[in-house]
Amino acid sequence: MVEKSWGQVRHELLNIVGQNNFKSWIEPLALASVEDGVARFEAPTRFMRDWVSRNYAEHIRHLLVRSGVAVERVEFHVSTPRPAQTPHEPARKSKRADLRGSRPEASEGAVTSPDRRFTFDSFVVGKPNALAHAAARRVAEGGPVTFNPLFLYGGVGLGKTHLMHAIAHELKISRPELHVLYLSAEQFMYRFVQALRDKQVMDFKEMFRSVDVLMVDDVQFIAGKDSTQEEFFHTFNALVDQHKQIVISADRAPGEIKEMEDRIKSRLQCGLVVDLHPTDYELRLGVLQQKALAYRDQNHGAVIDDRVLEFVAHRVTTNVRVLEGAMTRLLAFASLVGREITLDLAQECLSDIFRASERKISIDEIQRKVAEHYNVRLADMIGPKRVRTIARPRQVAMYLAKAMTTRSLPEIGRSFGGRDHTTIMHGIRKIEELRAADSQLNEDVDLLRRLLES
Repeated sequence: MVEKSWGQVRHELLNIVGQNNFKSWIEPLALASVEDGVARFEAPTRFMRDWVSRNYAEHIRHLLVRSGVAVERVEFHVSTPRPAQTPHEPARKSKRADLRGSRPEASEGAVTSPDRRFTFDSFVVGKPNALAHAAARRVAEGGPVTFNPLFLYGGVGLGKTHLMHAIAHELKISRPELHVLYLSAEQFMYRFVQALRDKQVMDFKEMFRSVDVLMVDDVQFIAGKDSTQEEFFHTFNALVDQHKQIVISADRAPGEIKEMEDRIKSRLQCGLVVDLHPTDYELRLGVLQQKALAYRDQNHGAVIDDRVLEFVAHRVTTNVRVLEGAMTRLLAFASLVGREITLDLAQECLSDIFRASERKISIDEIQRKVAEHYNVRLADMIGPKRVRTIARPRQVAMYLAKAMTTRSLPEIGRSFGGRDHTTIMHGIRKIEELRAADSQLNEDVDLLRRLLES
């Protein structure tokens, strides 16, 4: 009867505290007994015992009473006492032995459950993220790897967190015996500060140094936090010494994280550091095609015109997150107003996203990229030389400046050594004509445009 009531209370607590808090604090609890009006629970660690007692005791007591259990108070105890450590017993060995019996529960206080949407199957692979994807796959196999840590970095919406969740999700399925701990750097800092305040740093150390795989997202957030950095450094070293895998993500390379201690930067750089580059056109189109396939499966074979997908992939260049949001809005809008998904509808529905995601490309940037592509000096792009090997790249740059910026012809002319606007117009028209007749030049222009948009 009491166990059934506890099951009902757990279900209610899930709705009250949310899934993440439930998995972290409530799920590991075991109801030991109810005697003389006292409900006794067991928790895996002192850290968790004290946290639950402080934050959830009254909730649990109230819900038990409401479910028909006569309870006046609740108590929380550590499930298994720690064995005494002899002076000659290695500290690391004692920590491992202490937690081995209840490892999954001991870690729950800091775990973020992997999002089931973010798997390797749902990750679109392209040139900008191919190396990061391959490295993440290798770690997800769960065996020994030649790099530790794996450090993934890149801007917002490029797939870092997706790959982190995918690794955790894959390990949970393929290697359930492994103790995988995934959390944000902010959560790491929060748990550490809590442990300091409650004088339970040893429990904190036991929790974080008993894992097989440690995954920390957005590590840049501990920069400037001296005490947290100190503990992170020692946790990092302890796990590496035990040959345990570490996966880290950040919004920039280790050496570029300001206020991060040099010794931590050095440690982060000793493994494989992978940059997730900005999306290119092919990758963006692949993401949209995946969304279109899902839409077809959910809507009885309804097909979205490829021209719409290509149009959106060209216009939304910010990141994958914005791109997926744009596609979701377009599909919802078409469904709600009962209209066919066309280029006109996309322009109407996504005009604000198009404006916001248009990257401001400068003429200087265009000139540098074209000069690099054709292997000519940047000075010659604006100089007086008229030899074809220089004049043609210069005209390509003029064409792209007109197509990709809002500058007027006179303004473009001033950026090309003070040339007259009629000279700029002639160069633009020349490239337009050549694109129709010269396939190589046409490919060059398309490539340069994609490079500048990425």
